[in-house]
Amino acid sequence: MATIQQLERAYSKEVRTSKEDQAWKYWEKVGFRFTFIFFILMIVPLDWEWYEKVFKPDSLYDFMASIAGGSRTGWIEIDTESGKWGFASYTSWWLNGLIAVLGASIWTILARNSKVKQYDALYYWLRVLVRYRIALGLIAFGFIKFFPMQMPFPSLANLNTDLGEYAPFKLYWQIVGVSYKYEIFLGFLEIAAGSLLFFRPTVVVGAIINAGVLFNIAHANIAYDGAVHVYSSYFVLLSLFLLLQYLPAIWKLFILREPVNTYYYVPGFLKKWNKPLYFGAKATIVVLFIFVYGYYRYERFYDEGRLKEPVLPGLAHAAGHYEVSSFLLNGKSQSYSPADSVRWHEAFFERYSTLVYKVNKANAIDLGNGTPALNDVLKTYEFTGRAGGKSYLYYEIDSVDHTLYLIDKNQKFSKEQRKQLDEKMDVGLKALYGKAKGDSLHILKWAYERPTAEQIKLKGLDASGNNLEITLDRVKESYLTGKEWYMKNTLFTY
Repeated sequence: MATIQQLERAYSKEVRTSKEDQAWKYWEKVGFRFTFIFFILMIVPLDWEWYEKVFKPDSLYDFMASIAGGSRTGWIEIDTESGKWGFASYTSWWLNGLIAVLGASIWTILARNSKVKQYDALYYWLRVLVRYRIALGLIAFGFIKFFPMQMPFPSLANLNTDLGEYAPFKLYWQIVGVSYKYEIFLGFLEIAAGSLLFFRPTVVVGAIINAGVLFNIAHANIAYDGAVHVYSSYFVLLSLFLLLQYLPAIWKLFILREPVNTYYYVPGFLKKWNKPLYFGAKATIVVLFIFVYGYYRYERFYDEGRLKEPVLPGLAHAAGHYEVSSFLLNGKSQSYSPADSVRWHEAFFERYSTLVYKVNKANAIDLGNGTPALNDVLKTYEFTGRAGGKSYLYYEIDSVDHTLYLIDKNQKFSKEQRKQLDEKMDVGLKALYGKAKGDSLHILKWAYERPTAEQIKLKGLDASGNNLEITLDRVKESYLTGKEWYMKNTLFTY
């Protein structure tokens, strides 16, 4: 039975073979020069803010997250629908290719009288750099699925949104979010496949798995106008580069069914004195980015609530879909009309502190996928990628005075406001109400009553100063999505 026998240079001493002494062909040298420059540009971060995060991290987790995530900012980011989400968003790749062509041309001219026969050592270290870039990035990518926060289960408001009001990517993400076990499996697969790239004997297996899994993610995101098609395609490209070395032997062994003897260059850089240092450094990287980083991701998921979905509990036993049975505007009853931009059409209390109401009003559509945050106000996954006239209000409860303090989550917060808000989990709306800082957040104050377990009455001023009196009656309904699951943290119960 045919086998692949890898004949590598021993770590501790020089081993020469005729294959190693063979000079590279001219076109192989030129091709490598292009490849080397291109992949260095693809891997080395070009964003100065990335270096600030690495050299001035707030914590060990932030340091590891910056290293693992790399910098996704390329030379050019086109802020249009086709540029940000479509094929035009690969523009930086083509620019890197153009620079690599120019760089390889200059390198070739300068090296025309060089006596260098091959670039074995440079090729080896480029592959090491690519291996570790994939491994660290994919492990970080996998943990946000393994602890299922990347695609949360649809909220009640989203379960009651018409299909045609969804952007394709949000529809796709919510379908995955319904099947959390599938999401966890994808995360496990990415972590496992990324880990295989830490070790040379398992590189080919890891690269094959990575190329297949990430290609599936990339083409799905292209088809659904998702936001991670460039990043997932990036790992496909890097994985294919790693596989390039093994393809001739794989073809000969599995297609032609012929015996194969292969030689893969490994520099003799390990000596007796530096072996402990090498293996210690490698073990440290593996432990840090698999186990320590995994623990931090677990902690942020279950213990800190740094998620895409809010975690602060809402009104007790109030979660549900509500019809608006009565709506008074400045003391005058408003009858229902589907064209009404003031009278609420329906409302939702989520299990967490979000109140959603629908009117006939066009809201700006957020095309992002939501960013994990500590403060619930900044968690936007609930309403990204969806139209339908729904407004989202974050609220905090004064159960003694039966009062809700609310702010509109759809509003645009300044960079300074976002920084201040994300310092803690809640906002402290009651303390800010009536003060300058509170006024900048446009805090609303509404009284609430609960005449029955199925009814809620709200009374207060809206953002325009109109006096509202609203009666909400819960709609009894069930869903075909299966038993709802969601992030059960150690901070709160619902």
